[in-house]
Amino acid sequence: MRNRFHARIGVSLAFGRIDVQGQHGSSDETWQMTASERTGVAYAIAGFALLSVGDAVVKSMAGASPAYAVAALRFSIGAIVLSALLLRQEGASAFRPRNTWLQIGRGASLAIASVCFFSAIYIMPLAEAMAIGFLAPVLTQMLSVPLLGERVRPSMWAVSLVSLLGVAIILRPNLAELGLGALFPLISAIFFALMMIANRASAGQASALSMQVFVAAICAPILILLCAGIKLSGIPALDFDWPSWDIALRCIVVAGTASTAHWLAYIGLSKAGASQVAPAIYVQMLVAIALGWWWFEDRPDAYTIGGASLIIGAGLYLWRDGLNGTVASRGLPPDQ
Repeated sequence: MRNRFHARIGVSLAFGRIDVQGQHGSSDETWQMTASERTGVAYAIAGFALLSVGDAVVKSMAGASPAYAVAALRFSIGAIVLSALLLRQEGASAFRPRNTWLQIGRGASLAIASVCFFSAIYIMPLAEAMAIGFLAPVLTQMLSVPLLGERVRPSMWAVSLVSLLGVAIILRPNLAELGLGALFPLISAIFFALMMIANRASAGQASALSMQVFVAAICAPILILLCAGIKLSGIPALDFDWPSWDIALRCIVVAGTASTAHWLAYIGLSKAGASQVAPAIYVQMLVAIALGWWWFEDRPDAYTIGGASLIIGAGLYLWRDGLNGTVASRGLPPDQ
């Protein structure tokens, strides 16, 4: 990564969420995007768009296999492939986490977030579920105060209220139609935020690949145990069969798109830096709207567009506010 940017990157391999946070830190920054940086942003946009493709593939399995079974298979595939890569590149010693309980917390949070998000896109339009999922960065900032002892600006709380208002606008019609199931994406965003907090707390404890293996290898067994418990419970409404070949193939596609998207985002970050790449994450919403409209005939209504605008606007404000803060600390004009 270029030496004028220091980025902290948390990646969820569950449903394609990449949390990008950057800190500006060079005395010769011109704030004009170079050709390499423009290429980096293009790579990142391609990666973020691919994440929405994976989410759409997950939605295509609605009615064919329950969300928890799909999540268990998807993460089992990811854990096996990532573990093989880690063993080849770094050896057996790389599988020893420095803080086991922290890694368990990451894996458990990812498991809950994944099942809830998969459940959400099963029963809701893709764009609505994804819009609420964008609440996670705001929740991460809010939770960093009590959990990590970080300090945030007073404007953060106003931004949080705006984001929550956006969620309420999106959920209002869905609560009447779907009941408590409409809360799945909100629960998912909360646990994704908790995973991001755990990512921050464990930063620097292992390589990026090791951290991916830890979270996937812990998440997968939790989901497998969940599926085994549901299968043994004998509850007809929750029962499921072994996945058919097409379900298994689609889970492989989801795992492949997530890994490819992560690679593209990493290349983008290495060329452009986090502060240029971060706003591009919202291309996921545009792709989700297009795929939902084309594949599932889900046309976004005024509630979805209005609520998503508030949530995305709040996220962009946080990015801009953080960017201005780092520039101001160096005495540079914010718009330079």
